[in-house]
Amino acid sequence: MDNFLSTVSSLNDETRVLIIRFLDEHGALCVCDLQNSLDMIQSRLSRHLKILKEGGFLRVERKGTWAYYEIRSPLDRFRTEAIEEIRHLDISLPQLKKECKV
Repeated sequence: MDNFLSTVSSLNDETRVLIIRFLDEHGALCVCDLQNSLDMIQSRLSRHLKILKEGGFLRVERKGTWAYYEIRSPLDRFRTEAIEEIRHLDISLPQLKKECKV
């Protein structure tokens, strides 16, 4: 039950839905690229990423000093269908601003 509630509550924020859609569109991105593209301060972005990770939507991979976030794979049916629904929302995505160089 806690896992289900964590998943559902992680989607209860417009910014987190935007982050999921952005990562679904662009694939794995480092925090600095997300921060620049979404025009968000790092602390606020990190909080949203943590909630999405705890909700089972994201995975993080560390490469040196950089943390790269992406949609977790494989996803269970519930999360897969949630992302499919997010793909159909009328969301205006900002342009990707890549800054990180690995």
